[in-house]
Amino acid sequence: MQQLCSFSLEELKAWMEANGEKSFRAGQLFEWVYVKRASSFDAMTNLSVPLREKLRTHFSYPSIKQLRVLESEDKETLKFLWELPDQKRVESVLILSGDRRTVCVSSQVGCPARCAFCASGREGLMRNLSAAEIVEQVVHINLHLAPLGERVSHIVFMGMGEPLENYEAVVKSIQLLHAPEGLNISQRRITVSTVGVVEQIHRLAKEELKVNLVLSLHAPNQHIRKKIIPYARKYPIEEVLLAMDAYFEETKRDITFEYTLLAGINDYRTHAEELAMLLKDKQCTVNLIPYNPVDGLNLRRPEKEKIEEFRAILEERNINTTWRYTKGKDIAAACGQLALQRVPPQ
Repeated sequence: MQQLCSFSLEELKAWMEANGEKSFRAGQLFEWVYVKRASSFDAMTNLSVPLREKLRTHFSYPSIKQLRVLESEDKETLKFLWELPDQKRVESVLILSGDRRTVCVSSQVGCPARCAFCASGREGLMRNLSAAEIVEQVVHINLHLAPLGERVSHIVFMGMGEPLENYEAVVKSIQLLHAPEGLNISQRRITVSTVGVVEQIHRLAKEELKVNLVLSLHAPNQHIRKKIIPYARKYPIEEVLLAMDAYFEETKRDITFEYTLLAGINDYRTHAEELAMLLKDKQCTVNLIPYNPVDGLNLRRPEKEKIEEFRAILEERNINTTWRYTKGKDIAAACGQLALQRVPPQ
């Protein structure tokens, strides 16, 4: 059985015609899923009962199931736990900030990157998500927002997984989420984060997309980066930065470098100075992320004064910086805290 939310409108039109249905039915189906926020085929009342039965026979919708929603104490972050068709589980996060409704989606079960400070990759990669399993995280959260008269406005591929190691499904999901007949989310409101998969960064630059690209840098030099990010052993920092430069030149989208501050590892004054030199003359922003605690990891967040000093050094050298305010830490929904959830034993 095929997953409905992996199909574009044109692909659904082709399916309708191949199965003896009028092609305009595809537009109605697309509208039910993405605009009218139908939760099942039964809700699609302007489709005939025989057609709905035919769709139910050929397509799964929904293909993921909501198991749990946790809300942070400040009510600005919600963490969703989903069960996939094979009973594996992933998490995604809804962040409420002003008028923004940002969904942080997962693209893999687990993560191959195994960054030292992140919970998502502690057990490695289980499998890639399909385009539908990515898209449905947004579709179902959009349904969650419906009673409030709100909708998802921004999407960040910063949940579980390395998005560029699930390249085809991620690109297909971006196209589906952007589709004007559907959620119609501007590509400029979609952000993809990567640890630096060089060949896929170059590939993404040629896709004629206008999504934002964020590099998980986390170190001012190759020596420290290899200690924090195992992928750095395959992709030297110089090659990664050249790929990011190429992405900027091709898309004209500003680049963001994320830098998780780890006490005693990458937060010294000399590290800030080295980072400023590394990024000199680049049109970019450095997003400073104080480390969010993960059970079992012997790492610490720097003191506030240390973070302020680090940021001041960058800004003195004309490096644009932001300091990410930690949201959802009390429900383990902050950056680096999404973890593999297993099915409890029977």
